[in-house]
Amino acid sequence: MATIDLSAITAIDVHTHVHKSVRADRDLDHARTEDMGRYFGIGTMPRYTVPELADYYRQRGLACVTFTVDSISQTGEEPIPDNFEVAELAAEDADVVIPFASIDPARGAAGVRQARKLITDFGVRGFKFHPGTQAFYPNDRLAYPLYEVISEFGLIALFHTGQTGVGAGTRGGGGIRLKYSNPLYLDDVAADFPDMDIILAHPSFPWQDVALSIATHKPRVYIDLSGWSPKYFSPTLVQYAGSLLKHKMLFGTDFPVLTPERWMADFENLAIKPEVRPLIMKENAARLLRLGDS
Repeated sequence: MATIDLSAITAIDVHTHVHKSVRADRDLDHARTEDMGRYFGIGTMPRYTVPELADYYRQRGLACVTFTVDSISQTGEEPIPDNFEVAELAAEDADVVIPFASIDPARGAAGVRQARKLITDFGVRGFKFHPGTQAFYPNDRLAYPLYEVISEFGLIALFHTGQTGVGAGTRGGGGIRLKYSNPLYLDDVAADFPDMDIILAHPSFPWQDVALSIATHKPRVYIDLSGWSPKYFSPTLVQYAGSLLKHKMLFGTDFPVLTPERWMADFENLAIKPEVRPLIMKENAARLLRLGDS
């Protein structure tokens, strides 16, 4: 379980990535991360190991959720770093890092066994799904055995939604089909797993109103605000973040493509009431992640 001292941090970033291993004897294919770096205007995108990520966030008085992405059915390769490395190293920096795992639903029964082991033996707190890069609809029954394990242990399922920088501007969009990232398919998941907490990651462009509707309708659906600078948030998203969904919005960056410094600076300029800001930046995530129970 996490050992985060909530009084020692100012915010919890619920969406960060690690792209670099301290153990693997091969390196990650840089092509996709380089494309994303260009898309976000940051040039060569820096890559972090879990310890480097922990140092970055600790120095800034922040905590974070982090994960890798498993898309083996599409890439043919194991993720770097793998889930076990992320979880083991996060445990060494548990004052600021909360480990999630990522399992491609196409792994089938082997993936379900891995999920259970990661929960019981390695303490992961949730699972990241990326329907676009894993090429599946979230309501595909193929994924339901994984959801059953997540729900059984009272953990969180976080889903990429909408269009962010992955594949953007590359030939054929990098082969990524945006249809899989329509949040509407997650309404089925929320109905079929009513006791599982779900995070819709990112402003769900071009389906923002769909995401807001689901989060308003389904009690255990949240929205993280990662992958976009707040200065590009739609007026409707800002309105809901400050009112009807103020207890269900979560600070997230998609680090390292967006830094917490840039995200928070732009967030300061939004028309959000002062009393709502701490909810979005820390309190909602602390409650969802049950950090007060740690």
